[in-house]
Formats: sequence, structure tokens, C-alpha cells
Amino acid sequence: MAPRPAAGKLHCDAIMLENAGVGIERYMNMLSASQKLVSSNIANVDTPGYKTKDIDFQSELANQLGSLEPTAVEVSGLKTKNDGNNVDMDRESRRLSENALRFAVATNLARSELQTLRSAIDEGKTS
Repeated sequence: MAPRPAAGKLHCDAIMLENAGVGIERYMNMLSASQKLVSSNIANVDTPGYKTKDIDFQSELANQLGSLEPTAVEVSGLKTKNDGNNVDMDRESRRLSENALRFAVATNLARSELQTLRSAIDEGKTS
């Protein structure tokens, strides 16, 4: 029978498991928020005066240490139609595809991290 780990070791392992993937989770949350904004932009393509909203990923990644919810900002530099709306369907379609690809990459990273943790746990059981 293998010796039981010390209480301090169990606490350390619990913290490691709890924090595993936090960065990936936050990134995936940002992608999810971005996807919601893109969907909202598309839904409002014919709404007079509607301004396209997006997430500034550079700023948000820097702020993610404390904030859980990304901030939506109006996108500048887009062509505005006569009704004041500036939603560009080509841009929004591209954003949907980019977000899907980023989410797939983040999912693979999370899966890989979990497999590494499982492997470490399994190795610890046989020691």
C-alpha cells in the first residue's frame, strides 16, 4: 500500500488543479463574449444608428488578471451608412470564423493541459 501524501501536499495539489487552465478559461470567456457581440452586430445590421461593437483583445488580455467580463467598445473607422449604422457583414462573418478557430485552439490547449495533469496524477499513484 502506497504511503498517504502529507496534508500540505494535498492542499498544494488541490490549488494546482483549481488553477489549471484559468488562463485558457478566461481566454475562452473573452472569445464567448466576442462571439455574442458579433451576433449582436449581425442582428442589428439593419438597425438605424446602430454602431458596431467589439472587444479590444490586446487591452482585455492585459486586464484579465482582475476582470472577468470583457468590455465592449464601439469600432471606429468603419463605413457608416445613411441611417447611421456601420455594421459590415463581411467583417462580422470573418470575426465569426476567427472566433471559432480561436475557440478550437483554446479547447485543444485545455484538453492537452488536462491530459498532462491526468498523466502526472497517474504517475504519482504508481510512485
